[in-house]
Amino acid sequence: MTDLAGLWFGKIAWRWSAGLLAVGCVMALLAMAAGLMELARVPEGEPMRDAYVHMGAMALALALFGARLMWGLDGAHPLAPDAVSLILDAGGFAALVAGGWFGARLVYLHGVGRVR
Repeated sequence: MTDLAGLWFGKIAWRWSAGLLAVGCVMALLAMAAGLMELARVPEGEPMRDAYVHMGAMALALALFGARLMWGLDGAHPLAPDAVSLILDAGGFAALVAGGWFGARLVYLHGVGRVR
């Protein structure tokens, strides 16, 4: 979103983008590790299918945002967003929305991760 904001607010907004993307990618890796530890507790059948779709969507989001991070750097210096950056951002956001939907299904529909 900082790339999009950078179109209106300029350099100050898109310079934050690289740092925020880096932090987000590191946090995603930590969340994925926690999710893999929970995978053994997911029941077979529809919950496991939802878990695989959730994992795939989140892995895709990480790949797209990671690619965006690498695309937008010149050495250690962030570059202004371009069309490719915005496409990678949009794809990453769409993958996050899909992954979040299936993650919510796991918790609220299938009861995964809730104490009973």
